[in-house]
Amino acid sequence: MSSVVGAIPGAIAGAANVVTNVAWFIPLLAAAIAYFQYELMDPEARPIDVETTLLMEKYDFIIIGGGSAGAVLANRLSEVEEWNVLLLEAGGDETEISDVPLLAAYLQLSKLDWQYKTEPQGTACLAMKNKRCNWPRGKVIGGSSVLNYMLYVLYYFKKSEDNRNPYLSRTTYHSTGGYLTIQEAPWHTPLAAAFVQAGQEMGYENRDINGKFQTGFMIAQGTVRRGARCSTAKSFLRPARLRKNLHLAMHSHATKLLINPTTRMAYGVEFYRDGNKYTVHATKEVILSAGAIGYENVPSVLRYAMLGDGPLTVMGGVEGLAFVNTKYANQSDDFPDIEFHFVSGSTNSDGGNQVRKAHGLTDEFYKEVFEPINNQDVWSAIPVLLRPKSRGIIKLRSRNPFAYPFIYPNYFFEPFDMKTLVEGVKIAIAMSKTKSFQRFGSTLYNKSFPACKSIPFYTDYYWECMIRQYSVTIYHPVGTCKMGPKWDTEAVVDAQLRVYGIKGLRVIDASIMPTLVSGNTNAPVIMIAEKGSDLIKAFWKKL
Repeated sequence: MSSVVGAIPGAIAGAANVVTNVAWFIPLLAAAIAYFQYELMDPEARPIDVETTLLMEKYDFIIIGGGSAGAVLANRLSEVEEWNVLLLEAGGDETEISDVPLLAAYLQLSKLDWQYKTEPQGTACLAMKNKRCNWPRGKVIGGSSVLNYMLYVLYYFKKSEDNRNPYLSRTTYHSTGGYLTIQEAPWHTPLAAAFVQAGQEMGYENRDINGKFQTGFMIAQGTVRRGARCSTAKSFLRPARLRKNLHLAMHSHATKLLINPTTRMAYGVEFYRDGNKYTVHATKEVILSAGAIGYENVPSVLRYAMLGDGPLTVMGGVEGLAFVNTKYANQSDDFPDIEFHFVSGSTNSDGGNQVRKAHGLTDEFYKEVFEPINNQDVWSAIPVLLRPKSRGIIKLRSRNPFAYPFIYPNYFFEPFDMKTLVEGVKIAIAMSKTKSFQRFGSTLYNKSFPACKSIPFYTDYYWECMIRQYSVTIYHPVGTCKMGPKWDTEAVVDAQLRVYGIKGLRVIDASIMPTLVSGNTNAPVIMIAEKGSDLIKAFWKKL
């Protein structure tokens, strides 16, 4: 299930707003990037989309899905020169706009997104159209690493990493020289420092939350290179683009696994491309990596296009990250239960139609709640529920491989989830009252949600009502192909990521996680792919 439920407890006057007038902003930005040849500053050119006529009938390995895991696997498996590898991706290549970190929210419901929606269940997403949440998933080379907010075993994390922050790369928890660039955004608002200082006022350490301890506050670091998004397509596929043993087929929608009914061996894949059906065979394995399912001014645009600097480099507007403990957490175990995404702006003020559409809010709700803060300086703290007890269900809609599934997230079916998230809201409000934020004159934006007006403000019941109205996920569904022992009736793959009962078939992506990690999932998925590629190499080299 998607277990991250965000609620914006208040937009508070103080600093920066996010991009606003997309009608003129997006075309201007694309033109500026093209004019200043921003792409040519990148030493790796884009991956090559192999024409259908050049595809071979057989490959050693066929990887379905060119996302966070698939891109890594394609790179690592094609390191073995005698192996031929085919990567099938239903979407196309990244765009210039997807490179811009601040515009993460604008990519939702674009052609780069599968545009999934949850089924209405009455417990969450009540302010969304038809009471259905959007479930963004990347339909593009790089997958959801092209849509996400770029917020970033130990051996495999370090194997991928090229950390550009000197004070972190020298520690035992980070490394340099890997494919995946990790660094802070090169530009910050004054609120970024205020966020960390507010955490210190509340008794939390300013620390590397990707290091020895997780509880604390820090300036956000993420998958950013020279001010642009560093997706797995850019980091893993582009350097391998000229390998003769690696073929990439974009806009290729896999529709069927070919399995021998007698031997139970996966031997190929059926896929559609340009309206035609094709079949390709695998001599070793098929690998499923398809996933678990306003500085809007001209100077800022030119600063980004020419220098890779400025406010557009901020990762989805997220300048700070924190992991905190509610009263329900065992604080002595360094096992926080709430994560904060600190946004120097609001994803809803001045967001225009695109952001409103991305979140699926009804027009009436947006106009009454968020339009009043247009053209104001705001900041937001978004509490993220780390380990929900609720579990969702995904069901097939039909036998049609092009039909989207039924998604039942079951948000807040377990009352404990709501209690924990309400405490997270309270911590965010307490943070807004610290001296660090008060020096900006921060005041809570206390516009009541329409459905909650009869409930006294500042009460647990009000925060619960608010959360049920405005519930969102941020790219973290896992567990649909659970890894577990053979006796576990819910387990799909074993410890080698091999599908039980089928030979020559593995699943390597977020879907194999038995439970959700306590944080963002992109780096763990890359780690899973790094480990999975080593498992495959070890298995076939010993034969």
